[in-house]
Amino acid sequence: MPRRAPMIDSHCHLTDSRLFEQLPDVLRRARAAGVERMITVGTSVTDAQAAIALCRNHPQVRCAIGIHPNYSHEATLADVPILRDLQFDPSVVALGEMGLDYHYNFADRTTQRQFFQAQLAMAAELKRRVVIHCREAVPDTLELLADFPGVTGFFLCFPGTPADAESILAAGHWISYTGVITFKKNDALRDAVRRTPPDRLMVETDAPYLSPEPLRSQKVNEPSLVVHTAAVVAKVWGVDVAEVDRLTTQNVARFFGWGAA
Repeated sequence: MPRRAPMIDSHCHLTDSRLFEQLPDVLRRARAAGVERMITVGTSVTDAQAAIALCRNHPQVRCAIGIHPNYSHEATLADVPILRDLQFDPSVVALGEMGLDYHYNFADRTTQRQFFQAQLAMAAELKRRVVIHCREAVPDTLELLADFPGVTGFFLCFPGTPADAESILAAGHWISYTGVITFKKNDALRDAVRRTPPDRLMVETDAPYLSPEPLRSQKVNEPSLVVHTAAVVAKVWGVDVAEVDRLTTQNVARFFGWGAA
């Protein structure tokens, strides 16, 4: 795929050992593909600290940090004030990944809600944007977000239906799409892309997960492959892929406050 305008991978996990152990090569391949910046996401206090350390050594990377619902059963309420203190590091651009996951249920729903609400309260206090993990839980997620009307969410790795997308958008939130939109049998998800306004859409890899077509057999996804997701968005919208690159990069700047909009 030819080099295009600079892009941003709005959500990846560079602290995951599968990427971290080859980080110089991962960053080199991203740059070669035109992906010049990326946001790595911390999913626990320990992971958040690792993400911040990584950002300090790589100025093209920023991070969002939070307590992931699937790891909330491993957290304690003592982690919340630590997470709050970490929000003031200049490499941190948002709070999260937080939310609800009713697909895996690694943590019980009461625990998930407890940590989600605690982080939303923190976001309201600090006037922070939030990164939302939501799987099979759109109504409950939106209900909790509605209790914090000043908090705007970025629903990452969106896996839902067009109706789910419309509910999220109607509530004033944003949506990010992964390589899953490239899968041949995902017409419904491409329909959700079609319904998402250009000023509230971002693209991501969720690396090392969810490698896109035509590289779906590549078990470790990485930021360089976000270009394939952008290409499908361009096809759905009927625009040049360079326009998707421009819009999504601008949207990252508007949502996270990183870079000139």
